[in-house]
Amino acid sequence: MASEPENPTAPSSADTADYTQTPRSQRTALLVLGFVGVLILGFAVGVLARIPLADNAPSVPGPGSVDVGFSQDMSVHHLQAVEMSTIAMTNATDPRVRNLAFDILTAQQNQIGQMQGWLTMWGQPPLPPGEGYMAWMTEGSGGHGHGDQHGSHSGPANRMPGMATSEEMAALRQATGEDVDVLFLQLMLRHHEGGMPMMEYGVQYASEQVVRGIAQKMVNTQASESELMTSMLEQRGASPLPMN
Repeated sequence: MASEPENPTAPSSADTADYTQTPRSQRTALLVLGFVGVLILGFAVGVLARIPLADNAPSVPGPGSVDVGFSQDMSVHHLQAVEMSTIAMTNATDPRVRNLAFDILTAQQNQIGQMQGWLTMWGQPPLPPGEGYMAWMTEGSGGHGHGDQHGSHSGPANRMPGMATSEEMAALRQATGEDVDVLFLQLMLRHHEGGMPMMEYGVQYASEQVVRGIAQKMVNTQASESELMTSMLEQRGASPLPMN
């Protein structure tokens, strides 16, 4: 089996050790401060990415467009990945799992900031209206939202493909020891795989170049992370979860 690629952006083993020896209350505070900083940075990047286009008076994506729907729904999808990564950063036992959680947390928090920046520029709400998801994925669906093809994506209990249930999130918070590592890898792998159709759809159908670009970056990064998580689960004798 090929060795796992090293990530030059991940914390060093010494940094990880120092972090895990910090009291949990302090770790939580540090993570919150980090989230705020990364979110602000991503938001600024998202806004600045649109400024050069302002002189050309570009058309602004409207409600129901792929660009707006992708940015809203993917922000929601990313938020759960950030939450899962926060738990793993605090409770996982394997430094490699903590490093992976750190990478996912920082990358997706930054992307949330960018997408929220675009939504602000477009005058659109930060989250999808109502309780339905993926209605913007209409190509090849006979005029119906893509969500109609993936079971129930409307209603109080709806969630996008790959999203963990409230019970699964509670189990991750309560897990201890190596169970944290395995459950995080299983939930995050399914989360990545569930979000892939939205990312690929954004690459193909978004009208804004910046949206297509971030969607392609998500595809590339998460495909690599999914391969790594699959390998890490195999090393632990654990299997991926079925898609929900």
